[in-house]
Amino acid sequence: MSNRHEKHKATVEARKTEEQALLLEQLKKLPIVSAACEKTGISRPTYYRWRQEGPEFAKAADESIEHGTLLVNDMAEGQLLTAIRDGNLGAVMYWLKHRNANYNNKLEVTARIKQENDVLTPEQEAAITEALRLASISDDDISLPSPPSHEQGESPSAETPAADVA
Repeated sequence: MSNRHEKHKATVEARKTEEQALLLEQLKKLPIVSAACEKTGISRPTYYRWRQEGPEFAKAADESIEHGTLLVNDMAEGQLLTAIRDGNLGAVMYWLKHRNANYNNKLEVTARIKQENDVLTPEQEAAITEALRLASISDDDISLPSPPSHEQGESPSAETPAADVA
């Protein structure tokens, strides 16, 4: 029975190799997996299983698809050139737009940047310093001048948060 099993296994493997070769040839002609599978009678799940099981097959399939894509590209360019020769204005415009930089869509942006180095008012400086203090950033960490100090005996201004008044 072992000999019969080996013979069956060899037959299945030979059929698989033949089917893979047919599929790879079909992909060279039409680089669409579902179409190539349908044409050869091989299911898509089988194709993807073969890709997972064998890196050699996956590489060969990728090369066949690339070859087929180049073939279809050549055919499409030939059809485009025929359309141009026949005076198809859409084909002419397509060719120029994609092959000649003078006909590309362009977007031009013009802007002026206004940079002002306005000096902060003492109130603005005090507000920024206070916000940074509340965010736990010390005066040493920033380049703003320190806010005006209060004279002894003065009460804190209305800008000081109530939490600081005790």
